[in-house]
Order: sequence, then C-alpha cells, then structure tokens
Amino acid sequence: MDIDAERLRADLEASGKIGEVDASEGWGRTVLTGSEANRQARDRFVERLEAAELAVSVDAVGNVTGTWTPASADREAGAVAAGSHLDSVPEGGIFDGPLGVYAALEAVRSLQESGFEPARPLTVVSFTEEEGSTFSGGLLGSSVATGQRSVEDALALSDGGALSDGGENQGNERTLEDALETIGYRGEGRLDASEWEAFLEVHVEQDTVLETRGVPVGIVTDITGISHSSVRIRGEANHAGTTAMGERTDALAAASEFVLELEAAGNRAAEAGDNTAVATVGKCTVRPNATNVIPGAVDLGVDVRDVDGKVMRELLGEAETFLEDIEVERGVETTVERHLEVEPAPMSERCRQALEFGAADMDIDSLDLHSGAAHDAMHVARVTDTGMLFSPSRGGYSHSPLEWTDWADCATATRVLAAAMKRLSSEA
Repeated sequence: MDIDAERLRADLEASGKIGEVDASEGWGRTVLTGSEANRQARDRFVERLEAAELAVSVDAVGNVTGTWTPASADREAGAVAAGSHLDSVPEGGIFDGPLGVYAALEAVRSLQESGFEPARPLTVVSFTEEEGSTFSGGLLGSSVATGQRSVEDALALSDGGALSDGGENQGNERTLEDALETIGYRGEGRLDASEWEAFLEVHVEQDTVLETRGVPVGIVTDITGISHSSVRIRGEANHAGTTAMGERTDALAAASEFVLELEAAGNRAAEAGDNTAVATVGKCTVRPNATNVIPGAVDLGVDVRDVDGKVMRELLGEAETFLEDIEVERGVETTVERHLEVEPAPMSERCRQALEFGAADMDIDSLDLHSGAAHDAMHVARVTDTGMLFSPSRGGYSHSPLEWTDWADCATATRVLAAAMKRLSSEA
C-alpha cells in the first residue's frame, strides 16, 4: 500500500496556513468553530473532497463527509469511514485534527489510484467542534452523529460572546446555529455514524511513548474515561493580621489538603494498575483573593481519568471521603458536583487487527497503547466498530505551536490507515 506523501504534506501545510498565528517557536493556528478561519478550513476541505470526486454532504450541525462509491461497491452497505476534525484550540498546533482528516482523504485517493475495487463505500469525515473551545465541552459533532445529543440541543448551544472572528461579531453572543449559518455550513439532516460498517481515526499521540520507543505507529487499545467535578470549600474570610492562627477557618488551606490527598490517591491507582489512572485539580478560584484576607471560599475543578471505569469510580469515591474528613478536621463546608461523566471506550478487536495487519504487511513496527485524551472515536465506538492509530509527537507537545509530527511519520500512519481501510472495505 502506497500513498502520495508529498500530496499529504501539501494538504497539511495548506491547512496549517489557515488561521496561522505568530509564534516565537513552532507553527500555530487558531481555527475556532464558526470563525472565518473555520469557514476557510472547511471550504478547502470540501474543495479537496470534490477534486477526488467524492460525494460531499454537510449535516445540520456542520459535520462534513465525502463518500466514494465506485461501481464495485454495494450502495446499501455500510461505509468504512475515517477522519477527525478541523477546529483547533486557540494557538494550537497544525496536526491535531487535520492529520486525521487529510490522512483519511489521502488513503481514499491512494486506493482510488491503485485500482482498488471496494465492496462497500469509503467515507472521509470532519466532525464539528471536537475541541470544545467555542461551544460545549468538546466532541460535539460526533455526539450528535452517535445520537448522544440531539441536533436541536447542539444548535442551541451558545458561545457566550467568546467567538473571536476578530471582526464586527466579536463579543456578540451567538448560537452554534447562528455561527454555522454565518459561515455557510448549517446543512440538513443528521449524519448517523451507526450506519457505518467501521470507523478509523488517525491522531497525533500527544505523549512521548512512541518517540521514546522509536516506534512509528501506535494502535490504541482503549480511550480513557473522563470525569469532571466542581468542588466548593467554604470557610470564613477574616483579617489576615488580627485573626489568630488557632481561630481560622481557612478555605484555601483546606483545599490544599484536598489537592494533595487526591494526588496521592491518583498515584496509588496508577501504581496498582497499568499507570493509566490520573487525578488532577486543574482549576482553582479563591475568594476574596486578597493578600491580607484569609480565604473564605475556594472552587476547584477536578479531572479524573482511566481506561477502567471501576478505578475512576473508586477515585471519585475517595475524593468525596477526603472532603468529608476535611469538613470534620477543619470546620469547613464542602460540596461536590459531577458534571461530566464519560465512560472509557475500548477499541474493537476487528479494527485493531485491521490496523495491526496493515502495519505488519508493510513491515512497520507498531505498539499497543491507550489514549489519555478524548477523541471523536470514543463516541463513535459506542455505535460501531472503531479503531484508532497514533503517530509520534515530538516532545509530547500538544495544543501548542510546538506540536510536531515528522512528515515521514504522517505518511507512515496514512499508509497503515489505507491498508486497514482496504481490508475492512473488502468485506461484503
């Protein structure tokens, strides 16, 4: 299986120029859903799909697909799909998302040019708002495509006035529907991923396992589950100079104990398992936040992840126990609210084997590993067979202009993807 590595590179470089930002090091881009840069990125993608003679479709929430259905393919058969997303975080890298989208397109173009006759259609997809930088908490387009969110609920989501196109719309709150209408990508109907025979996604690793091991591709076994919680600790604000140490109810001191306890619990869970569990307090708001005032209230954002849902639930239970103990020991009041619960998503054995065989057939070394970040593939895995392939990330940088995957590694991952798509679409 061969691909046109220079054509793939040209696509990725052109994509990287859209929304390009000034960076002292690396190559960054900002492509927020509904922005002018997002329109340009979508327009270019559609142009490339049409140039490859794929049938283009845009659904109601802006998910874009291009499908190849040659004479050999059963039009009623479920397609083998591949892709990722085109949006980015603010000042993100050029590979996170676009590599998966353009690798999928290059895989299909290469199969076309090789004379391959698939038994079922092949589809390239770009999901809307994977990053969650503008609307929702991420994975928006795939959540609609898999029936986990309705079209109506998605379109009603607001950007809170944060959509930054840099023009006259700056600061004016818009819904997703408004934003998509503005850029011309408010389509019709709903993409239904459950109708696909299988789905594959290529993505940069966002870690250093492949780079450290010197392995060109990673075959994902599981995508981590994610739980987000808000913790509030209430003490009593008072004068920092006139309140004796023994008379204080310091919410920040109590919060500090909680942070350290959660970190220790995360370390224990990681050591007891395969080092996949993580527990993080990544957000802290202190009130009144004045140097000469004892903190009276602290709000924390807690992130717990693992590929084992049972371990996640145990960590969350420990967190609640810590808070109960802190209430008794420090006289504070605590509350906890879970507002995101995503179960781990194992990749299907069938898709993993297709990727493994594709790599082995070309004498490409591969490594099994899990994903500690969320991806559209974890939603799609709920409704059809799904596989994921990682390409090395230099230094593990991600969501940053320093993000980099060597062009040769991009091409290698695309070769493996094309071989896997060929295998899966040969099955009637």
